[in-house]
Amino acid sequence: MKKLNVKRIIKLNIVMVILILIVLLLVHSTSLSYKDIQYREIYVCSGDTLWDIAKHEQENNDYYKGKDIREVIFHIQKINNLSDSNLNINQKIILPYL
Repeated sequence: MKKLNVKRIIKLNIVMVILILIVLLLVHSTSLSYKDIQYREIYVCSGDTLWDIAKHEQENNDYYKGKDIREVIFHIQKINNLSDSNLNINQKIILPYL
């Protein structure tokens, strides 16, 4: 009787490991690949603010669709190595798009 329970436990563990591997493979294959993301350059004009640029991208760029404006601003700051939200005229900003 005890041998049967040990065999069941081993079979159950094997099945669970296989299921976990399948789920991990599915999640990995459906994740967004970084190579699909391209970048474009814009240059800051007089009167432009990081908020305005982020708002425009949030509304018109599929990469930022559905994201909170603060998240968009943070991401733009991060990819452009900006320490704060101050921008200079003619400053180059890169923006991702799909």
